[in-house]
Amino acid sequence: MPGILLGDVLPNFEAETTIGKITFHEFLGNSWGILFSHPRDFTPVCTTELARAAKLHDEFKKRDVKMIALSIDSVEDHHKWSEDIMSFNQDKACCPMPFPIIADDKRELSVLLGMLDPDERDKDGLPLTARCVFVVGPDKRLKLSILYPATTGRNFDEILRAIDSLQLTATKKVATPVDWKPGQEVMVIPSLSDEDANKHFPAGFTLKEVPSGKKYIRYTKP
Repeated sequence: MPGILLGDVLPNFEAETTIGKITFHEFLGNSWGILFSHPRDFTPVCTTELARAAKLHDEFKKRDVKMIALSIDSVEDHHKWSEDIMSFNQDKACCPMPFPIIADDKRELSVLLGMLDPDERDKDGLPLTARCVFVVGPDKRLKLSILYPATTGRNFDEILRAIDSLQLTATKKVATPVDWKPGQEVMVIPSLSDEDANKHFPAGFTLKEVPSGKKYIRYTKP
């Protein structure tokens, strides 16, 4: 099955969406982007995910990340489903969806991007889309890919945390350690010598001693 690997340029596909026909690269412009797929409209886990994504729209916007979802149903179904999504945390639908949903009823885009779940199938025996997350940089290259099976809902707080790391490490010679959150110390990348690290980080860095005696765990302020 075709798929997209880290560092690949995502295809500049055309698609029908809830905001009309789009061309993916033009939709993104010079922004970051997140494309996340869903197995089917009017399904429980997908509804909770899209409701959470809609609630976090301002957080993605603050990071200059354009959001777009995909599901294997029609634009008409997407519009009807959007009312359920936007009412999930309210007594009634409060407002329009703050991002578009791609209609992939022929599964062409799901196949192109390698999004189909090999195990989960619909009532007609056709494969459902897995819960893919593609984070795309302004250069249109894939920066992060997370693939969940159809039965497991995503954690959007973790996706935002990962985007914070991606955007930080795209401009600075650092990496983020386990469970890192914005504002915490980061790690000097191994390819940077101590001499170069002191030039890049005027505040310096701290070294964690380890039994091997190797001086590779270096922390600094972002």
